[in-house]
Order: sequence, then C-alpha cells, then structure tokens
Amino acid sequence: MSYLTQKQAQDIDQELFNEYKFSVDQLMELAGLSCASAISSIYNDKNKFLKCLVVAGGGNNGGDGLVCARHLKMFGYEPTVFYPKRTDKELYNNLVKQCEKMDIDILDKLENNNKYSDYHLIVDAIFGFGFNGEIRQPYADILKEMKKVEKQIPIISIDVPSGWNVESGPDNDSSLEPECVISLTAPKTCMKHFKGKYHFIGGRFVPDSLQKKYNLVLPKYSGCEQFVKV
Repeated sequence: MSYLTQKQAQDIDQELFNEYKFSVDQLMELAGLSCASAISSIYNDKNKFLKCLVVAGGGNNGGDGLVCARHLKMFGYEPTVFYPKRTDKELYNNLVKQCEKMDIDILDKLENNNKYSDYHLIVDAIFGFGFNGEIRQPYADILKEMKKVEKQIPIISIDVPSGWNVESGPDNDSSLEPECVISLTAPKTCMKHFKGKYHFIGGRFVPDSLQKKYNLVLPKYSGCEQFVKV
C-alpha cells in the first residue's frame, strides 16, 4: 500500500484543483461523507455510540469535520460540533449554517456542564496533512483534554491524528492516540506508526490517471462504498 509524504499529498491536491477542476467544497463533501460512512460501519450501535462530538479546526480538516457531522446526523446520530476558532470564509460559514439548519449545536467552547466525557464518540478534525510547527492555543489545551479521555471514549481522527508529524508520527505528549483513523486519498507516511484498532481510506475521488501518475497502490473499494478498510 502506498503512503504519501506531506509534499506528495499537497501536490495531488493541487492537481485535483488545477488539472482536474475539482472545487474545494466538492472534495470536502466527498471526504466528509466517506468519514461519516466509515464511522457508522464500525460504531453502529446507537445505544452505545449515539452522541458524537466533532472537534473542528480552522482549516480544511475542520471543514471535513463539519460535513462529517451533517452526514452523521442524517445517519441517525446526535452530533455536536466544537468549533473554537472559526474561519470567516463563505465556504465554512455555509457549512456551519447547514449544520445549524439540521439542529446540530455549534459550540465555541466546552463549559463545565458540557464535557468530553459526556459523549460516546469524539471525531478529531483539528489538523490535516498541511499542519506544520508548534501547536498553539486553543488547540494545545484541547488536545491535552482529549488525551485524558482517549482510553475511555473512541477517538476517530480524520486523515492525520492531531498532534502528529505528518511524516514521522507522534512526537510529543499531546499527540493523540486515536482508536480509528480515516485516511483521505491515501495514508500519509505517519500512518506506519498507527497502533489503533481501525484504519480506513476514504475520499473516493482520485481518478485512475492520477493514481497511475503517482504510482498509488491502494485497496480496492467495493461497489458503491465510500470507504475501504485497511
């Protein structure tokens, strides 16, 4: 199976935008749908996994999380979005509005009466493959709080576990150790260090010609499924 470096992942994204004429919101919709579909395939017991907290960052990974939350709602879950640092762009404002119109709560902060431990699943949509550098506030504290519950509540990371180096994997005390990761397009190099229970590939939008150009060797999707288990 192929693994992508940070630069390869960025190059493939740019080709999808520039050469294949995909828009950001198209890819985000497909990515978020594949994540919600993968989650519902494993955590399908609504008696145990009804309440989901989607922790969304300010970039594209957070946008994937907003889409994922909307589809989880359509699949019968009760998602809440924790969106501490909103991005004031039309695309993200529209995604927030779509969630609000579906009666999904969007929280700027978690108060004492609304804790991580109140949820059955936590979706980590904070940092994607473009992240570099120091983890700043409010995310440094958020990751510390998520670390406290990761042994009790399943954490599902979208594309890259937050706090990980995209290529070398976990490299500090606040690096999450999720139970599940849904890699988008293809796994990033850091996933060689993943020791959780479930690994999926989603984001079924890469044309065959682009797979051949980058020599991508990936598991085959089945039928009309939006994800494949690795």
